[in-house]
Amino acid sequence: MEKNIVAIASDHAGFKLKTHLLYLLQQDGYNTLDLGTNSDESVDYPIYASKLTAKIENGQVERGVLICGSGIGISIAANRSPSVRAALCRDADDAEMSRRHNDANVIALSGSKISVEEAWHLVKLFLNTKFDGGRHARRVNQIS
Repeated sequence: MEKNIVAIASDHAGFKLKTHLLYLLQQDGYNTLDLGTNSDESVDYPIYASKLTAKIENGQVERGVLICGSGIGISIAANRSPSVRAALCRDADDAEMSRRHNDANVIALSGSKISVEEAWHLVKLFLNTKFDGGRHARRVNQIS
């Protein structure tokens, strides 16, 4: 079964981690959409958050990965879109619960605070965890 497309974007502070995760996603069989940035030259994270949210809004992708230095700014920018539920994840519990209880469709990561191995673990957990639905669906609908 073909895996869905996963969009990935970062600012300059997340570029190195984005490059590693892009490779790992592709090696794991995911179709990917790289939305930049393509170097460590300084750029503004809201631009790259917007590129990813536009792909979700128009239905091109269902899930995404965003990375900036802390993960905070890019997650705030992404959450400006009513179609996006971006969760800043720093550990496995964050990644799992953001999917199970919040039906998050974007994982936001810190490009400077976690290792490639930790980030890859969080991304895999995020992409492979299903939404529990039930009482949580009511709450997610209230967000929208």
